[in-house]
Amino acid sequence: MTSMTGYAYEEVSEKNTIVSVEIKSVNSRFLDLTINLPPYLNQLESFFRAKITEKVLRGKVDVFIRIKELESDAEIYADTGAAKAYLNAIKKIAEATGFENQVSLSLIISQPGVLNSNKSYDVDKYRELIEPVFNSTLAKFCKDREREGLNMKNDLTEKLKKLENCAVFFKEWQPKMEQIFKEQITAKFNELLGEHVDENRIMTETAAMLVKYTINEEIVRLNSHIAAMRDEIENNPAPGKRLDFICQEMNREINTIGSKNQFAEVGAMVITAKDSLENIREQSKNVE
Repeated sequence: MTSMTGYAYEEVSEKNTIVSVEIKSVNSRFLDLTINLPPYLNQLESFFRAKITEKVLRGKVDVFIRIKELESDAEIYADTGAAKAYLNAIKKIAEATGFENQVSLSLIISQPGVLNSNKSYDVDKYRELIEPVFNSTLAKFCKDREREGLNMKNDLTEKLKKLENCAVFFKEWQPKMEQIFKEQITAKFNELLGEHVDENRIMTETAAMLVKYTINEEIVRLNSHIAAMRDEIENNPAPGKRLDFICQEMNREINTIGSKNQFAEVGAMVITAKDSLENIREQSKNVE
C-alpha cells in the first residue's frame, strides 16, 4: 500500500553544472503530473514523464528539474546598429519633451536586441547529467510514499477491526432480537386474550415481525464487504479506488440495519459502525 503524498529532493554538482530534482505529490482522484524543465530541455519531458508513470498511479505530482551552470560557454554579441538606433530615438524624445539629461549606457544596453547570446544546447548531454539524479530522487520519493503507506495500512487495519467487532455484535444480537420479538408478541396476546393464546398465531406474528425487521442478510453482506476490504488492504498494492467503492457498499448495509433497528443497544452500535466506516473512508482517500 502506498500513500499519495510524498516528497524527495536531491542536488548534485558535476562538470561545472548543478542539477537539482524535486518531486512532491498530494492527493488526487487520478494521476495529475506536471514536469517543470528549463525551456531549452522541454523535449525531455516525455522521457521523464514515462519514468514517473511507471511508478505512480494516482496523485497530483509536481516535478521540478533545475539546471545551474557555474561557467557559461555562451557567446555574447552586441548589435551596435540597434544600439545607435535606440540612442537616436531616445535623444529625439528627450528634445521633444524638453529633457536635457544625458542618455545612460545602461538604458541603451537594456533595450531588446542590443545584447544577444548564442548558446547551443546538447540535449543528450543534459539528459545524461539529469537522469541519475532524477532516478535517485524518484527512488527516494517512492520510498517516502511507501513508508507513509505502511502507516496507513496499519491504521486502516485497526479501524477495520473495530468495524468487524460491530458486525460480530449485530450477528450476536440477531437471535436475541427474534427472542425479544416473540416475548413481546406473547405478552401482548396474553394481555388481550389471557390464557387462550394460540401458539401458532404467536409464531405467525413473530415471523411477520422478523420479515420486516430481520437484519441477517445485511449482516452477511457486511461481513462479505469486510473480508473484501481486508483482502484489498493486504494484497492490492494500489487499493484506493476499490476501498472507496467497498465503503459505499458497507455504508448501504449499515444504514439498512439502522433503519430496521428497534433496540437501543443495536442503535448505539450502528453509530459506532458509522463512525468507524467514516474514518476508513477518510483514510482511504490518501491511499494510491
